[in-house]
Amino acid sequence: MSTSPNRVFVGRLTGLQVFDPAGDQVGRVRDLVITLQKTNRPARVVGLVVEVFGRRSIFLPMTRVTSIDGRQVITTGVVNMRRFEQRNNETLAVAQMLDRRVTVRETGVQGTVYDLAIDQQRNRDWVISKVALQEDSKRFGRKGQTHVVDWHEVTGFETDGEQGATHVLAALEEMKPADLATVIHEMPAKRRREIAAALDDERLADVLEELPEEDQVEILGDLPDERAADVLEEMSPDDAADLIAELPPETAENLLSLMEPEEAEDVRRLMSYEERTAGGMMTTEPVVLPPDATVAEALAHVRNADLTPSLAAAVYVCRPPLEPPTGRLIGVAHIQHLLREPPRTMLGAIVKGSQDAIDPAARLEDVARHLAAYNLVAAPVVDEDGRLLGAVTVDDLLDHLLPEGWRERPAGVGRLRV
Repeated sequence: MSTSPNRVFVGRLTGLQVFDPAGDQVGRVRDLVITLQKTNRPARVVGLVVEVFGRRSIFLPMTRVTSIDGRQVITTGVVNMRRFEQRNNETLAVAQMLDRRVTVRETGVQGTVYDLAIDQQRNRDWVISKVALQEDSKRFGRKGQTHVVDWHEVTGFETDGEQGATHVLAALEEMKPADLATVIHEMPAKRRREIAAALDDERLADVLEELPEEDQVEILGDLPDERAADVLEEMSPDDAADLIAELPPETAENLLSLMEPEEAEDVRRLMSYEERTAGGMMTTEPVVLPPDATVAEALAHVRNADLTPSLAAAVYVCRPPLEPPTGRLIGVAHIQHLLREPPRTMLGAIVKGSQDAIDPAARLEDVARHLAAYNLVAAPVVDEDGRLLGAVTVDDLLDHLLPEGWRERPAGVGRLRV
């Protein structure tokens, strides 16, 4: 696959850092904005979608781009920091063109687009010059042949048929859930459904937790009930409870009945508390160990990469049973304390009665004051008998303290001079 000095493949462009002339990073490329021509003329690249600080996506016109290669993008001038909004005549290269079904005009070969090449013309315009496609396989388990053809040789981009998501997800594979959620949120509704359907349950659950409520409800409502229940099981119980609470009662009850009984029980328990209380926003999956567990065992548990930093900051030492609601809470071992103790020391010997415990009915403001007063990132929630019900973390607290719709990140009005 030969390339000209001014040719870049889209698959290599997404995720590249964007720098100003002084070498300071502006953001990362997330997509390309394309306008399709009515004739066979190559589609024109009018700009880049760049993710800047705060996970805001902005539009960077190609007129502000001075250099593109396989390692970086250099820009100059004044960049408008207003949030990117796709116009009716615009198409996103990664989100809407990869995985599109196209046909080679002359040979009739049909295939799926897995990459696109952009070239800079003599007039400095960037256009899509090449289309990389993979033929449909005629043998099970074998991939079809690949072809790289000129833009004018294919047809199919002008239609709005169903798309797969294999190559889009490959391009976005390295993204953190929060960043992928930003990309999905900004996609057209149809494409959002297609991408969500192609994600595995665990990845989709992680992304749903980062999306605004209306997107969560829309995506979950488009899934078959059985799969929707499976995705809810993969979500944190507190996030699943918040999402289910937004659904019509009949739909919510149906999904709860399809979930595993233990998972559904955790969600139902959380839904029994008022939303803006410790019980309503706690997680039921903190790290819980018995008093005869050792410091070494505790440190091994908090190394779990699936734990959020706030949940990994402490171990809750309880009498059996160890699943919330547990036996009596003996105390909390914070990670700094654990690191100062010999590995063979039993947890019961280093914790005392916890003064950090919160009542499940405590209001949001009281929880905030409690965490701030004791410099905590998490605190146990206990019932009147001293049993651990869950833990409130600072990220749960911020999620409820921030204004409704904060995940939307409203457009700013400033400009960034680069």
